[in-house]
Amino acid sequence: MQITAAVLRAPGAPLNLEAIDLDEPRDDEVVVRIVSSGICHTDLSAMAGGVRSRYPIVLGHEGAGIVERVGAGVRSLVPGDHVVLSFDYCGVCDRCRAGAPCYCREFTLRNFSGSRPDGSSALSRGGERVFGHYFGQSSFATYALARETNAIKVRRDVPLEALGPLGCGVQTGAGAVLNTFRARPGSALAVFGTGSVGLSAVIAGVLAGCTVIVGVDILPERLEVARALGATHVFDGRDPDLVEKIIATTGRGVDFAFDTTGVALEAAARSLDELGVLGLVGGVRGGRLDLPFETLRRGRSIRTIIEGDSVPSQFIPTLVDLWAQGRFPFDRLVTYYSFDQINEAARDSEHGRAIKPVLRFA
Repeated sequence: MQITAAVLRAPGAPLNLEAIDLDEPRDDEVVVRIVSSGICHTDLSAMAGGVRSRYPIVLGHEGAGIVERVGAGVRSLVPGDHVVLSFDYCGVCDRCRAGAPCYCREFTLRNFSGSRPDGSSALSRGGERVFGHYFGQSSFATYALARETNAIKVRRDVPLEALGPLGCGVQTGAGAVLNTFRARPGSALAVFGTGSVGLSAVIAGVLAGCTVIVGVDILPERLEVARALGATHVFDGRDPDLVEKIIATTGRGVDFAFDTTGVALEAAARSLDELGVLGLVGGVRGGRLDLPFETLRRGRSIRTIIEGDSVPSQFIPTLVDLWAQGRFPFDRLVTYYSFDQINEAARDSEHGRAIKPVLRFA
């Protein structure tokens, strides 16, 4: 079938809306009509050439839509189902079987290779190969091909256009607090970087019953949003007394520090109480961790986090339920754009004008 997709033909180039061909689904695949797609920082990195890709490629990995067709072997989905698309995983390796699909042995192959695991692509244009299958979906398109395992069925009585960000950024921030840290009532949390991932962690801290939730950023408007969403304290990340001020919020330091910036590692580590955990997502400046050993004495630890340590088929429907109850207001992070505004949306995200841009498809 013919679809319209935002095609990236070279790193740093603008995305072009092009008519391309999408193959019919294989036995374990589904065709999804995209209703909305979030733009994530990983997409921006790939657009700039920071994530190794092959070109031309269709990006996008926070899709939400409606199942149009299913492969012969699909059993859990039928046409008309509402789904949120998340990352792909094999489902059969030791890590997947242990309930840790974020660390699937084939995670890189299935999410970043630009093709199916067998090297094929379902996308083409006039005989030209177009790479895709980005995070098992490539949702910057009117239709996407996903697998049964990473198309997560959700309830139909909520606005589907709002749900795309749950597939990656929001589940990463919320999962860090709820799944990785398992924050308990009365605990103290500091979040460094209050973009969509960090603010999702702030909301999750409220859900978890954290009595101290610190937001740290260099943008005053982001700190205002953090406070409105439940942060008990907010600080400018450039404050020379930042660590001392965070420690003063509890008198001992925080139980959990979550860094989404890659540049605040030492401040985050120094903010920890004994036995505290520093969680990291994304990369770090310079590609190296450089921390004084003293910051990790007395039981302090560092944990890298992928996709919020979530099992999407369980975690995403839970987040949808919490949102429907008014307890997880991640929609307050969203700014909507039409599909043909995709380059504007990407620029607004890169320059901090939009916390979570979401594309709406007519």
